[in-house]
Amino acid sequence: MPDSFKMTNLPFSLLDEKEQNTLRSSLDIGYYQKGEVIMAAGEEPEGVFIILKGRVGESEVIKEGETSREQIFVYYTNEDYFGGWSSIRGKAIHNFIAEEETICHVLPTKTLLDLMSTNSLFADYFQQNLSAKAEIVQQHGKDQDMAEFMLAKVSDGLIREPLVIVEGTSIREATLIMREHKSDCLLVRRGSRYGMVTGTDLLDAVIVNEMPMDTDLAEIASYRLITVEPDDYLFNALIIMTQQRIERVVVMQGSEMSGIVELTDVLSYFSSHSHVIGLRIERAQTVEDLKEAAQGLDDLIKALVSHGVKTRFAMDLLAAMNGRIIAKLFNIIMPSDMQPHVCLLVMGSEGRGEQIMKTDQDNAVIYRDGLVWPEMQATLNRFSETLIGFGFPPCPGNIMVSNPAWVRSLGEWTQMLREWAEKCDSESQMNLAIAIDAKPVAGNPAIFKASRNWFMRHLRNNDVFFSHFAKASLEFDTPLTFFGNLKDKGHLDIKKGGIFPIVHGIRTIALEYRIKVTNTFERIEALVEQEQLQKKHGSELAEALSLFISLRLRQQIKRIECSETGHDQTPNLIELQSLDKMERDLLRDALHIVKGFKKHLELRYHLGG
Repeated sequence: MPDSFKMTNLPFSLLDEKEQNTLRSSLDIGYYQKGEVIMAAGEEPEGVFIILKGRVGESEVIKEGETSREQIFVYYTNEDYFGGWSSIRGKAIHNFIAEEETICHVLPTKTLLDLMSTNSLFADYFQQNLSAKAEIVQQHGKDQDMAEFMLAKVSDGLIREPLVIVEGTSIREATLIMREHKSDCLLVRRGSRYGMVTGTDLLDAVIVNEMPMDTDLAEIASYRLITVEPDDYLFNALIIMTQQRIERVVVMQGSEMSGIVELTDVLSYFSSHSHVIGLRIERAQTVEDLKEAAQGLDDLIKALVSHGVKTRFAMDLLAAMNGRIIAKLFNIIMPSDMQPHVCLLVMGSEGRGEQIMKTDQDNAVIYRDGLVWPEMQATLNRFSETLIGFGFPPCPGNIMVSNPAWVRSLGEWTQMLREWAEKCDSESQMNLAIAIDAKPVAGNPAIFKASRNWFMRHLRNNDVFFSHFAKASLEFDTPLTFFGNLKDKGHLDIKKGGIFPIVHGIRTIALEYRIKVTNTFERIEALVEQEQLQKKHGSELAEALSLFISLRLRQQIKRIECSETGHDQTPNLIELQSLDKMERDLLRDALHIVKGFKKHLELRYHLGG
């Protein structure tokens, strides 16, 4: 048996030493000339073929009238394997033909089935659904050495013993205690509750509010603590700090306090400077300061991806960062006396928190009925132009606040939503889908909430609307062949083929059940909780969407790095030839989930025919 066979690659790395020895002793070598059929459709397969050298095409014969042609679905190259599914089924449904001189290791079908019977993970990789495969890849794949911070837990030596004082301690006494321990915060125990007091709180109490120094510290403590659990990922704690704009979180084990985690400790642990960027954003006082702080985001995205950070974690963090940049800019440009009367919305993927690389601006403003402010449009035009300078491209459809059509009073906004819901044309439906994903990021959020709640009540029990709205999920074909494999055109549009059907289908069901969160993953979780989706189905949809976004992001980064302009002109295209065998398998499985979900929507909303 040649030493060239690599047991470190999935799925063979899932075998233990004894099983690997069994595999090695069973392997044979096959030599094939260019054009030779290695496995023919309809035949009983010899086993699984692992390519040592060469290139193999998987194909079928397509009849076109009196002629026929060979349709190739996918190519396999060095270290790829093929024939596993055919071996399990007992019959090959496609032809596998050597495209050039090829040498393969051959694992006999009997050995494959024997190993599957004794090793459940090995069997799962060949047989199970996308969620099972993705979990196996995550735990055993080639990124086992992913960044330490991705695996770190809050409990990994970062929990500090906090300063705790009892109710009745004065401001003067607390100040001396904090100075003695060189601490800038402490916790106050009031009965069974804990409240936090920071150095800033002490200054505000004494200087701003002129409270006496003998005031009970419990009177100025904040009892609405932001908490995490010891088993939470430290990366989640970082996201929470970014979203809440705080520098510490309290660690709670059930109802018991375990300690606190400080931002300084997190920064010393992480190699990423994500929170440093966040702090610079918060401290920015001018447009120039904010632009300089925001310039590090693209490098941060690349660092997160290269270190194997899960796509959803990266999305959460970057959504928080982008939201703060947009909100901060709005607060700098918008006069402070006008901010209580307007609400800035981000929409589309930004509103859902699913945008990582900067794409087109999708934003709008709702303002109070009766507001008279002649300079409003000029101010919003300046806001849009400044965002473009920050790297947020203008929307080709002009869905942005520089377009007066997307700057409306509360009454006008709700009327516009009503009109879109009553129309059946594609433009109205597209605008409505974008607006439904709106999220308030600056100004007065109560204005937006009033419009959202009105619209959800307006649509209650409107079966005709939901049936028509759901149709868009079926607009694009799923890029799979009749036999369930990837269509080979060199590339596929992952947004049309995979992302949009899930996002819009889930959006429709969530709207029907008046679910207020906009993130697709959170919508799925809410629908599972309301028993509108089975837990297994929801998990598979979330896993498929995460895979699509991850594959798209990695290819976007590659194209941007190779581009002279620093932009990706085809952000939704997936180059199939750049995917390895494992990625193609996962992509195919994920597209099968999309296909099944579209069938579910057809039945749910009576869209057949």
